[in-house]
Amino acid sequence: MSSQVTPVTEGPRFRFAPSPTGFFHVGGARTALYNWALAKRLGGKFVLRIEDTDEARNRPEWTQGIIDALAWIGVHSDDPTFEGPYFQSNYAADHVAAAERLFAEGRAYYCDLTPEQIQERSKASGKQGYDGYSRDRDLGPGPGRVLRFRVPEGMTIVDDLVRGRVEFANETIEDFVLLRGNGSPMFLLANVVDDVTMRVSHVVRAEEHLPNTPKQQMLWEALGHRPPVWAHVPVLVNEQRKKLSKRRDKVALEQYRAEGFLADAMVNYLMTLGWAPQGETEIVPWSRIEADFRLEDVNHSPAFFDLKKLAAFNGEYIRAMDVEAFIDACAPWLSGDAVPWRADQFRSDVFRAMAELVQTRIVTLAEVPNLVDFLFLDAPIVDEASWDKTFGNAEARSMLETSIDVLADTPWNAEALKTAVEAAGTTLGLKLGKAQAPVRVAVTGRTIGPPLFEALEILGRDAVLTRLRAAADRLAGS
Repeated sequence: MSSQVTPVTEGPRFRFAPSPTGFFHVGGARTALYNWALAKRLGGKFVLRIEDTDEARNRPEWTQGIIDALAWIGVHSDDPTFEGPYFQSNYAADHVAAAERLFAEGRAYYCDLTPEQIQERSKASGKQGYDGYSRDRDLGPGPGRVLRFRVPEGMTIVDDLVRGRVEFANETIEDFVLLRGNGSPMFLLANVVDDVTMRVSHVVRAEEHLPNTPKQQMLWEALGHRPPVWAHVPVLVNEQRKKLSKRRDKVALEQYRAEGFLADAMVNYLMTLGWAPQGETEIVPWSRIEADFRLEDVNHSPAFFDLKKLAAFNGEYIRAMDVEAFIDACAPWLSGDAVPWRADQFRSDVFRAMAELVQTRIVTLAEVPNLVDFLFLDAPIVDEASWDKTFGNAEARSMLETSIDVLADTPWNAEALKTAVEAAGTTLGLKLGKAQAPVRVAVTGRTIGPPLFEALEILGRDAVLTRLRAAADRLAGS
């Protein structure tokens, strides 16, 4: 270890360093939130650095997607805790300068072996990987020559706040490349140099990066700096306990947002993946999470990304909303090309009257249109399976006819409508559940929906009777 150590004399600095990939992975979101919670509680900084050196991934819209996704989960650039974004590509000269310094100090050396030559030597010796052949050849820079770090003898100890003390035998780590044959820096070097430049004090990231940590710690020390506090948080796995994959699993944060998941629910759920708040419930506000979260309490076992549990969280958050907030939150799902009604058919007063009834029956906001579309259409969208199942017997047909006569003269309020339908069903030997089914399907088009009699009251007598008669005519025609 170098004796030149730069102590951290300011508040803790946490960094989140994603690569633009076209979407924001839920695992990355969890890591960002862990860093954000710590920076907020400890009065530090959250540094956003975009790892954009891969030109194929360097698209402005993808970078903006990261910033927008972070903002949705509460990691805002207008918060004084937030710093950045910085872009790794802007620091290429610093990366090369650091490599040249390591070469000048004898901590790195040039090597002209090709991958094929390395493989041949490996076969001949029976040892995997590069064998340090060029360590003492005193080569200088030249076309095609890579710059390799001279791994010291001994052991590298990584003290990890999540995983504890992790030991790496240096003899198992080959002299890794710092600069490619074309002179461009490797990501490992760039990552460390940027962390040093940005005075990062804590590196909190996914456990998949742990194997690189001894190399990065060596670089920190070789550059004359104390390594950061390391914390490698558990990987997220699916139901089969396999690591979440974008090819197999639903991992894009933007997709959950589009499906009507609430940001607060998503944040709360993500924070519980590997950690749990104190108390009997995991559903707690951000203020509680920020106050309680400690890296030392994070479990190092893989964390199951449970879609059913996420939906349950979301449903709880929706039900806890003030009704006015719920109405506002539903607005994006009640207009546009995705809804089946025309803009002039939608009535905000009608939705407002139905809002509380809908709020208790959904787990995502995207479910709202299917529960209220019958209120804004001239005729309901009929689910044919529900129709066939409901009207496949004579009792249901008789109940439909009876309900037309009964509801024509019933006082138009939910309580009276329920009493009338229940009484009509009794005359046919049907309990309320069976009696109301034909009415529900005729009026709403489905067997499942908001409370029927409140919905009938809101829709109005004329519209209800028109739909009941239309259903009777359809049955007669069939």
